[in-house]
Amino acid sequence: MNVNVGFIGLGIMGKPMALNLIRGGYPLRVYGRRVESMEPLTAAGAQACASPAEVARNADLIFIMVSDTQDVEQVILGPEGVISGARPGCTVVDMSTISPAATRSLAAQLTARGVEMLDAPVSGGETEAVNGALSIMVGGKPEVFTLVKPLFERLGKNIVYIGGNGTGQLAKACNQILVTLSIEGVAEAFTFARKNGVDPGRVREALLGGFAGNKSLEVQGKRMLDHDFRPGFKVRLHQKDLRIIMETAHQMGLALPGSALVAQNMNALMGSGEGDLDSSALVNVIERLNETYITAPLHKG
Repeated sequence: MNVNVGFIGLGIMGKPMALNLIRGGYPLRVYGRRVESMEPLTAAGAQACASPAEVARNADLIFIMVSDTQDVEQVILGPEGVISGARPGCTVVDMSTISPAATRSLAAQLTARGVEMLDAPVSGGETEAVNGALSIMVGGKPEVFTLVKPLFERLGKNIVYIGGNGTGQLAKACNQILVTLSIEGVAEAFTFARKNGVDPGRVREALLGGFAGNKSLEVQGKRMLDHDFRPGFKVRLHQKDLRIIMETAHQMGLALPGSALVAQNMNALMGSGEGDLDSSALVNVIERLNETYITAPLHKG
């Protein structure tokens, strides 16, 4: 596919994704709010641009990977935004995790200018972004998905077309419901074990081999036991995702009691200044509520 590609948003996830597109042989123009964020890309052969509009003026496909709904709206609709530079017939691929309703609105505004849009949020974190092994859930027109799929294959291994605009974001919301409830479950299970005088590490080892075994128990569970909360996926990003979920549920009159509970626990971490920790720090809330700390030595008596 002979196509000029732009990439906007060069943070923890965006940088390795953009590098994988360069390695795939795609000419790349990039924009990051911080000039230094573009340096690893220009060193790899990308061309730095001064604004999202400049990226769009020279690209057939424009990828976006930023933090929140307002960031995507600013990149697309703001002064010197994508919409002011994009040519009719090009495609915007938003890989951020944002509001499904906002996604549909952005798609409609771009369509009015003759520009296609896919929402393609990802799951897998920084490691899978580096390895080109992300899960990608895509919303938009099926024929546009087919055209972009070869580029998705440079970024991920599990690429699934969900439906129309906004459905990729809804699938990502489902992902975050499952992930956050799973982390909450691990934190509660370990605290329950410790309160009952049982080694949570041995409990984890036993559970990994059974029906309860899952990625959260494997990865976040180990982080909890080691009290290692260096960020893989930050609390503040999970809090943002849960806010989107709860806002969407509120609009629909939908009860999600488990998600509401975890959202409050994430709020508690933000309020205690722990927003930049890994989301496995959710165990801190459960420990403090119960005055039981899973890393404390077991009483021998």
